[in-house]
Amino acid sequence: MAKILVGIKRVVDYNVRVRVKPDNTGVALDGVKMSINPFDEIALEEALRIKERKAADEVIVVNIGPADAQQQLRTALAMGADRAIHVVTDSVIEPLTAARVFLKLVEREQPRIVILGKQAIDDDNSQTGQMLAALWNRPQATFASKIELSGDKAAVTREVDAGLETLEVDLPAVFTTDLRLNEPRYVKLPDIMKAKKKPLESLQLKDLGVEPKARLKIVRVEPPAQRQKGVRVKDVQELVDVLKKKGILS
Repeated sequence: MAKILVGIKRVVDYNVRVRVKPDNTGVALDGVKMSINPFDEIALEEALRIKERKAADEVIVVNIGPADAQQQLRTALAMGADRAIHVVTDSVIEPLTAARVFLKLVEREQPRIVILGKQAIDDDNSQTGQMLAALWNRPQATFASKIELSGDKAAVTREVDAGLETLEVDLPAVFTTDLRLNEPRYVKLPDIMKAKKKPLESLQLKDLGVEPKARLKIVRVEPPAQRQKGVRVKDVQELVDVLKKKGILS
């Protein structure tokens, strides 16, 4: 059976204005809407499209996070995933730990493809997919804007500074997704009801033999400086004069 493993992360919804805690120890999450990381949603959509093209038999979604993340896993199941695996932990999971968890699940599930979002919008690390490929010793194609499968190979188009680059990799492989790859489908009410009956397996980190080892320490979190009020000028000469006063022009 050809399987696709998809990682999803629970993050603050991208429409929510993020606020820093008063003590500057992190981001305030109480009462804040949480959603699937947008890049991971794109990864799931691509996996579902591959299955719909008969190039895969099963799509498995994985989350590493707190108990509340089951809500996002149920959403992924409603989108069309066949089953879910929840690695439950309240620890802060850094990219290398996440990659090791995915490696254990890869060894257990033997997927043909692993698809992850290119980055999470909360930490922007963009490291987990690359680390997983290195640990798994399999090819990787990151920042994919197009994926085409042909037998045991995949052609992946990715955006680079000079334009578009196409890579051909052997399968199994790890892909990470960019925004232009696709547009995720909307979840319908009947699908939400069906998702409640789909299997959702819960595991602990210790069940996989992985220890959450912290390599980074957050010292302080501060919001960006507020933008200064703009100045309206009458003409180009007044604009030049204002810029000279600010020292921007000499």
